[in-house]
Amino acid sequence: MRIRIVDAFTDRPFAGNPAGVLLLDSDGFPGDRWMQQVAAEVNLSETAFAHPLTGARDAGWALRWFTPATEVGLCGHATLATAHVLRTTGAAHDVIAFRTRAGVLTADAGGDGSITLDFPAAPLTPVALPDGLAEALGAAALTVLDTGPDCGDLLVEVADEAVVRALAPDFAALARLSRRGVVATAAAADPAAGYDFVSRGFFPAVGIDEDPVTGSAHTALAPFWSARLGRTGLTGLQASARGGLVGTRLHGDRVLLTGSAVTVIDGELHAVP
Repeated sequence: MRIRIVDAFTDRPFAGNPAGVLLLDSDGFPGDRWMQQVAAEVNLSETAFAHPLTGARDAGWALRWFTPATEVGLCGHATLATAHVLRTTGAAHDVIAFRTRAGVLTADAGGDGSITLDFPAAPLTPVALPDGLAEALGAAALTVLDTGPDCGDLLVEVADEAVVRALAPDFAALARLSRRGVVATAAAADPAAGYDFVSRGFFPAVGIDEDPVTGSAHTALAPFWSARLGRTGLTGLQASARGGLVGTRLHGDRVLLTGSAVTVIDGELHAVP
């Protein structure tokens, strides 16, 4: 079975967020235990498993995502990586529709090689600052919002970009304070630098201390910063060590996420189900 490692939300290798991608020949998924074992072996923030759908009107592919520790309900970078593999191998053309736990998600390639994902916008609900969150994050929180059932994160606004970049959280404490993770964000210190806001995402509750670039988190970041900045189209920089840019556009109750991807490893998985 072919297995690929794809760097997503970047146009160069060894940047952005790497994801494992397995395109399955079957008309269904193998057992959950096997997929979880593969994801643990790959040991990236997510590994995507996709199989073709025959005769389905809403989607051409079924798609699921696993971290090294658990299955997740929504993942942006592994969806982008899967769409990249489908297009570069000729397995799919035009707009690709995926049936997922978060509904039908689409991926549309641009002429410049970028891919735009159409995801549901996260519902943002202000919540009280959880006890111990500021201490676990290592910074004062200006605003805290719940991002709804698909993401399951806390979105935390902090004072400025420098605070986001300097965060050194207590991951064990953060794991006890959220369903999936905590996303810290602030406005860009210099919008002329090519991005409008910065973020970092911490997900120790699902086995990922810090995610390099989190597409799904931008379904919450986009409406939050669009309301603040008064523009529907923005660019976010996830300021992890690898880093990556995510173009966002708010379109009603949907968010369009745009990025590039690069295949860095194309190999063979011998431990097949």
